[in-house]
Amino acid sequence: MKLNENVRKNVPLVHCITNYVTVNDVANALLACGGSPIMADDIAEVSEITSISNALVLNIGTLNQRTIASMKKAGKTANEKGIPVVLDPVGAGASSLRNETARQLVEEVRFTAIRGNLSEISFLAGLSVSTRGVDSSEADSGNDAAAVALSAARKYGCTVAVTGAEDVITDGERVARIRNGVPQMGKITGTGCMLSGVIGAYVGANGDAFAAVTAAVASMGIAGEISYEKYGQAGTGSLRVGIIDALSRIDDQAIEQRGKIVYEG
Repeated sequence: MKLNENVRKNVPLVHCITNYVTVNDVANALLACGGSPIMADDIAEVSEITSISNALVLNIGTLNQRTIASMKKAGKTANEKGIPVVLDPVGAGASSLRNETARQLVEEVRFTAIRGNLSEISFLAGLSVSTRGVDSSEADSGNDAAAVALSAARKYGCTVAVTGAEDVITDGERVARIRNGVPQMGKITGTGCMLSGVIGAYVGANGDAFAAVTAAVASMGIAGEISYEKYGQAGTGSLRVGIIDALSRIDDQAIEQRGKIVYEG
């Protein structure tokens, strides 16, 4: 399947209402993988921008009441127009505001894909979690990632990616496990946000959401490996830039050759 090629050929416009800590990296990651980013979060224009986009990405990393309303309006517009929507429930389980916002979004918007760490997806699956900040909690590490992902995918009728040392992607039936990436990626702010943006590009350019999300997750992991091979000894700043460099050069052949993907079901 020419999933990466489809992104570069179609140049999907991806509307991101996202984390302002990482917005620049998300935009650059989208450009690198072949997409086109637009970051519009004022409620006066989100419907118009969403209507002309190929995908919408909602990231709750830096929540405020203004953008919550914008996310809901953009999400409903995307549903009306048949535009795929990606949710990144950053820090779900960590605060009442994040919890309630995540609940409202999944109740009011139909998502094509949801990507989060084990704690975040455990929360959406209805499990008790011990989230601290925006990182997955060690206390939740005993949860089975595949079981959690399957539960959430079936609950919300979408493709779910639980990302970590081993990534698990499922649409409720098919399951993919990916072992690409390096631990040092966790020391860079925004790799998860970047990945959610890249997922937006892949689902915006490809019809099979499960295959698209799997390819996007593998691409980010491979980009981390390539960057670490070249810049690992220089430090995390160089590693961050190297990931964007690598994303700009990864093609379907690279995914086939370097992707550590095991399919189940």
